[in-house]
Amino acid sequence: MRTDDGESGPDLGHHGDAEIRDDGAALVDLAVNVRADTPPAWLRERIAASLGALAAYPDGRAARAAVAARHGLPVQRVLLTAGAAEAFVLLARALKVRRPVVVHPQFTEPEAALRDAGHTVDRVLLRPEDGFRLDPAAVPEDADLVVVGNPTNPTSVLHPAGTVAGLARPGRTLVVDEAFMDAVPGEREALAGRTDVPGLVVLRSLTKTWGLAGLRIGYVLAAAQTVAELERAQPLWPVSTPALAAAEACVAPRALAEAAHAAHRIAADRAHLTAGLAAVPGVRVVEPAEGPFVLVRLPGAAAVRRHLRDLGYAVRRGDTFPGLGEEWLRLAVRDRVTTDGFLSALRGVVERT
Repeated sequence: MRTDDGESGPDLGHHGDAEIRDDGAALVDLAVNVRADTPPAWLRERIAASLGALAAYPDGRAARAAVAARHGLPVQRVLLTAGAAEAFVLLARALKVRRPVVVHPQFTEPEAALRDAGHTVDRVLLRPEDGFRLDPAAVPEDADLVVVGNPTNPTSVLHPAGTVAGLARPGRTLVVDEAFMDAVPGEREALAGRTDVPGLVVLRSLTKTWGLAGLRIGYVLAAAQTVAELERAQPLWPVSTPALAAAEACVAPRALAEAAHAAHRIAADRAHLTAGLAAVPGVRVVEPAEGPFVLVRLPGAAAVRRHLRDLGYAVRRGDTFPGLGEEWLRLAVRDRVTTDGFLSALRGVVERT
């Protein structure tokens, strides 16, 4: 684990959807971490029912109260956003920080937003030799903003809640990206809803589990003063009426039960994927994986990715994540039939290359 100034390096603006745009639209998608077969019919119906209210300006009070109740928090500690990505922009623009630090490899938007806002960003790079595990002592003591993902994209590592909370300090804002936490059975190691960790800001996304990337809906959980600062940086009516309807629906008891069931199914499908990958010569999986995706390392990964495209499969390149190189790929967890087809294609590619 080391600290890096990040002045040069990978393309922080590259995301998995680039693999399936244009000529990749017909590929089997293992590049994007949105749950397959979503949104479900009941959620589409709920969103469609909101369209009759489009003439009125969005009113987020009911959705905000629903999110607050889901986490046992007062509404003053909740801010609805146009996806978690907007929250990173708000944090970068609204908070007055001197030394922001981003723990990598992880989702690149937090660092990109900070740099776009004029900040100089330090990186703490977790090492594959350590299983990409987090050591709070590696984060500089004078860092007044620290960003970490849990479970982390793309490594699929789930850090212990106590370890993540150990990053908190007086005068420091600790941002924990929990966009994939609802894909973890029981949401163990979650910090959402905690009010005893100083400076804690938790980000959640509803786009991954519910297939709402095109609708843009997420939220921030933080101290009321922090929420107020972020809200002042938001444009008016930042979340649309359909997105508000989706937010309210996705935190209802029925939806939470469905998400919990999906998390267990994802865990079983992930175990099937990792077992199959272990049988492919030269492929190393980062384990234990706890998210709806896995990170793998294999020789000639860039060429393998290109050959997989020729066979109809899109996977996420890893070299755009700080701390990783061309030998890394990220694979979304899919159903067993899709996984078996992919594994057969991967074995054929590896044997040829």
